[in-house]
Amino acid sequence: MRAQWGTTLWLAAVWVLLWGDLSVANVLVGLLLGYLVTHGLRMTPIDFHGRLHPVGLAHLVGRFLLDLVRASFEVSVLALRPRHVPRGAVIGVHLRSHSDLYLTMTAELCSLVPGSLVVEAHRVTGMLYLHVLDVEQSGGIEAARRVVLDQEERVLRAFASDEELADAGLTRRPGARGAAGPTSTEVRA
Repeated sequence: MRAQWGTTLWLAAVWVLLWGDLSVANVLVGLLLGYLVTHGLRMTPIDFHGRLHPVGLAHLVGRFLLDLVRASFEVSVLALRPRHVPRGAVIGVHLRSHSDLYLTMTAELCSLVPGSLVVEAHRVTGMLYLHVLDVEQSGGIEAARRVVLDQEERVLRAFASDEELADAGLTRRPGARGAAGPTSTEVRA
């Protein structure tokens, strides 16, 4: 209940800032709307069994920023090439995780990178369908799928429990707390 009141106050503050009017009536309307949103539009609870892994989160954020800069440059070059007609495609990628939360996080991060946009997500099957702006520039359809799966892996390594990683066919990296170490099939080049 306390978190909902905190959210209600936050929404009221946003309301007041958006209107730019710190009057009693505006604050009361903001509080009323915040209350209606937090108590009247209840969301189903999100099933989260993981925990925050700082090294994984740092890798996720760092790589996302790198992808953001790289993709922005690639899209701007594509826009400035007058005779090149991009060959776009809609690709389907089956994610390894069965969590709605990780599916949503992966979809959002993929959509935020210029040149790709999630057009549909199936939570039951774990499928993401993305439009890729220029498949050739992305290295082909399989390379575009690999980018999405790598993004999902970074999300899982940042937030998933060891059990969720195992369910997705991944293990904690060597040196991470709780890592048992790689087997011969887990070593990466």
